[in-house]
Amino acid sequence: MQLDPASGWCDGITHCPSPNFNARPEGEISLLVIHNISLPPAQFATGNVQAFFQNCLDVTKHPYFEGIADLRVSAHFLIERDGKVTQFVSCLDRAWHAGISRFDGREGCNDFSLGIELEGTDELPFTDAQYASLATLTRQIQAAWPAITAQRIQGHSDIAPGRKTDPGPEFDWSRYLASLQD
Repeated sequence: MQLDPASGWCDGITHCPSPNFNARPEGEISLLVIHNISLPPAQFATGNVQAFFQNCLDVTKHPYFEGIADLRVSAHFLIERDGKVTQFVSCLDRAWHAGISRFDGREGCNDFSLGIELEGTDELPFTDAQYASLATLTRQIQAAWPAITAQRIQGHSDIAPGRKTDPGPEFDWSRYLASLQD
């Protein structure tokens, strides 16, 4: 995997372009937000996350989908349980991942952040392959946008407290942040 800062796209990974993005108002990229997602909840490798981010989710496949059918969301990246990385939105564009959010006194974190979704739930540990891919991707992001220091890597729960809980208590922050020091 190789991130091209000029285009905002990573080579060597799957691209699955989402229509759910727009231009960044200032072009600033200074925050990385870690999320988790699984569709339906706690079911993995279904392809439903990709369909959801492309507005193609078949709502008849599971009752849970009826409640999210009208949402228009995306993230820049998804890391599946096996470590496979998919990119949905160029890093240069604003993905719709953070929602109502605040960091360092600023509202609207989508304006200046990148979002990485880990396939998972709050209740299950993430895989070694996910941590490895997350570390590799994060190092590339930090090389391209050095304003994203360890202090500017946050969970969705940190920027939307009371509204979001991900990446959840099973995410090993110490392991992840230590892996960035290698």
